[in-house]
Amino acid sequence: MEKKTKLAVLFTGGKDSCLAMFLARKSNEICCLITIDSENKESYMFHTPSISAVKKQASVMELPIIIKKTKGEKEKELKDLEKAIKIAKQKYEIEGIVTGTIASTYQLSRIQKICNTLSLKCLNPLWQKDQFEILNELIRNRFEVIITGVFAYPLTKEWLGRKIDKSFVEEMKKLNEKYKINPAGEGGEFESFVLYCPMFRKRLKVVDKKIFGEKNSFRMEIKVE
Repeated sequence: MEKKTKLAVLFTGGKDSCLAMFLARKSNEICCLITIDSENKESYMFHTPSISAVKKQASVMELPIIIKKTKGEKEKELKDLEKAIKIAKQKYEIEGIVTGTIASTYQLSRIQKICNTLSLKCLNPLWQKDQFEILNELIRNRFEVIITGVFAYPLTKEWLGRKIDKSFVEEMKKLNEKYKINPAGEGGEFESFVLYCPMFRKRLKVVDKKIFGEKNSFRMEIKVE
């Protein structure tokens, strides 16, 4: 029997990192999660809405999580990511990293460079995948995903808390045609949070939420149980 590769997942709590892990675990061993908590809400590299809630997700997956804080300064934040990956390599003897990157060469090239430096594999199960196919794969595999941030016209505050379901996909088709919005939010148009997927022992519930923002830029900070 072939030995499984030990992996850490760059984890944001959103749909892409969860789906990438779901796909990668089919033939590999997931040893831990790595989350970067950025002070800079406009980080080039890292997802920020409701990042503190990732601890609950790690708990319902029974996985250890390494959370590394960063000021989120461009390029300097990569040093903090490298430190977190080094900890995972020493502590959990990982042999590779899983990313949820879909189309950002900026993100992928920088993560790949860190992996090369640390002699780790870099697995990107969603790379260049059709974005509507990604949304449909979430629905097919019973992922329960809500929107926690919107950052582009014509998305408004009313989208916060909305589930990614068939009607969401249909509406995204129209917005993609009319406004060129990336259906999976790959242009930074929206952020998401996973309340349930097949890797969770139980479904998480939103027990508190705070909304910040104006015009077409809103974020929802949630507390889950």
